[in-house]
Amino acid sequence: MKVLPFLEIIREELSKVEELILSESSLSYKPLAESVEAILKSGGKRLRPALTILASKLYPADSERAIIAAAAMELLHAATLIHDDFIDQSSTRRGIPTLNSLWPPAAVVLAGDHLFARAASLAAMTGSPRVVKIFAQALKTICDGEIRQLFGAFGWPQDQEDYYYRIYAKTSSLFEASAEIGGVLSDAPEEAIQALKEYGKNLGNAFQIIDDVLDFTGDEETMGKPTGSDLRQGVVTLPVFYFVESGGDESLIVKALKARPEERETALRELVEKIRNSSAINLSVKEAMNFVEKAKEAISFLPQNQYRSALRALADFAVERNY
Repeated sequence: MKVLPFLEIIREELSKVEELILSESSLSYKPLAESVEAILKSGGKRLRPALTILASKLYPADSERAIIAAAAMELLHAATLIHDDFIDQSSTRRGIPTLNSLWPPAAVVLAGDHLFARAASLAAMTGSPRVVKIFAQALKTICDGEIRQLFGAFGWPQDQEDYYYRIYAKTSSLFEASAEIGGVLSDAPEEAIQALKEYGKNLGNAFQIIDDVLDFTGDEETMGKPTGSDLRQGVVTLPVFYFVESGGDESLIVKALKARPEERETALRELVEKIRNSSAINLSVKEAMNFVEKAKEAISFLPQNQYRSALRALADFAVERNY
């Protein structure tokens, strides 16, 4: 298992999480189970379970419960990705075929539901009602964000504040919950738990904004998907808003979102190219860096040890990565 350098200090715990994830993902129908396992093994960075474990290490904790909770958060994340791909009708993720490109719709939905159930079961195994409550709230928020994105797609103009809510619901809420749960499962004081929660939310915002930037600037082979994927789904992200704010031609956005099928690809590529070469990219990265600084500031009073240093490094990685 590949581990980011600053996560080497929790390699043993992440290995146990990996074992638990794979053992808890089994389905009775073997061919579908093998497809789900391939998705789970497909190169995810395991940032959410790492966040739970690091947060639990800042104060004395029951490491086994933290590992179980970390596996729950990763399975929850995997389930949301399966449903995301189904909703978006994406054919690949991380360069491998999605479940919905291989299996009928009912099988895909039920496979995602199965992972949700296994994740919830693991959350319950921690024996902490608060952990279960945090888990349930995160799932509720994710679903609400997906519904909001679904019914807001292809519209223009869109509300930038709605964008921030969507990235919170889609991404940051799970980072937030992962960090909060780690604190809850340790002997952390309530002030520290709330600080970790704030750290996770800001980290998630930065992470998603960089994802949105990479959707315009990333290498298609490395990303495992074509550039402009969000726009292809009718989803407007921060670089688009900054493109307009910095004087970009708004008619190009309308054209890309509203074009007839035979004209849409050309319109999308033109808009992606314009945004890629505009100040919108740097402005978006700067916004992500602001969230990183907020994340670091939130945990500045926590115990100064290798785990807090790793959390700071994780925040930096959120904006420095290229995949």
